[in-house]
Amino acid sequence: MKISLPELKKQVHQMPMDVRWGDMDAMGHVNNAVYFRYMESVRIAWMTAVGAVPQPQGEGPVIANAFCSFLRQIEYPARLLLRLYVSDPGRTTFETWTTIEREDQPGVVFAEGGATVIWVDFPRQKAATLPQWMRDIVTG
Repeated sequence: MKISLPELKKQVHQMPMDVRWGDMDAMGHVNNAVYFRYMESVRIAWMTAVGAVPQPQGEGPVIANAFCSFLRQIEYPARLLLRLYVSDPGRTTFETWTTIEREDQPGVVFAEGGATVIWVDFPRQKAATLPQWMRDIVTG
């Protein structure tokens, strides 16, 4: 099943990343599981930049689900460009979307995916209302 990224989304972060030799599998291309690490890396870099770091004694973001559509194979060596987008803030959640391109092939998406972020009160282990400052980032 291919899930398409929505038209209405806001780019909030981008970063380059090198494909490492160890990212490849026996078939000579980036292993499917590694794409999720790439998406995690850009999501965490953005969350750190905006101050949305989980506080074990307080609140913070947790991933509720994630998906990736593998559109083209990526092989070593390659320098990637990861773009992170956000959309659809709810009471306790918002959506993140990632595209993965090769820097030497701008505009050609090799993989795309997303993850639902839920804001959690960690001591209570329950969903918490998305803070206004985060809602403003996602919608602004």
